[in-house]
Amino acid sequence: MDFKEIEYLVASAKSNNKLSKENLAQEFRPFIINLSNRTFINGYDQQDIQNECYRILFKCVSVYDLSKHRFVAYATNGIKNSINDLIKKTKNRSSAEGSEALTLSDNLEHTLPSTDLSLEEMLCNKSEFELLRQAFDNLSEEEKELITFVYFKNNSLTNYAYWKNMCYSTANRKKRIILSKMKTYLYLKV
Repeated sequence: MDFKEIEYLVASAKSNNKLSKENLAQEFRPFIINLSNRTFINGYDQQDIQNECYRILFKCVSVYDLSKHRFVAYATNGIKNSINDLIKKTKNRSSAEGSEALTLSDNLEHTLPSTDLSLEEMLCNKSEFELLRQAFDNLSEEEKELITFVYFKNNSLTNYAYWKNMCYSTANRKKRIILSKMKTYLYLKV
């Protein structure tokens, strides 16, 4: 690295010269690749670490005092320190978050609700589904059409009444009769 050229590139990059920023990134590329190859951060891949290094490099450019004439040391120390801070954060965070943070004991297992269905619940759901299917199959085609339109296709009863050219109260009465018919069928089967 030519230190005078780096200082020139930094001064030019501070005035938003994109070519200078690209050249500066190119000058620090070997250092950043070497650092990212030697660094492991949980949850980050090599490309993430390199992107973080470039972000820090350009933050250093924006904060750097041009009268110091030591940008290379300033930037390399800034990048190393920021990566070390990131490692510390993820190390501390990993013990408080994720799978390592939760250890199940007998008490905790009964406190946490399970999202998995038990075999008994699965069988009950299956039998209820079968009963509902049989009750639905027991309906006339017109009744099936109303139930399908409102409940399976998530349309409103108002839309059904408009589609069938009937008043809303008639559609509502039909729906209640159909649901009552299905309810009666279900009670007889249970």
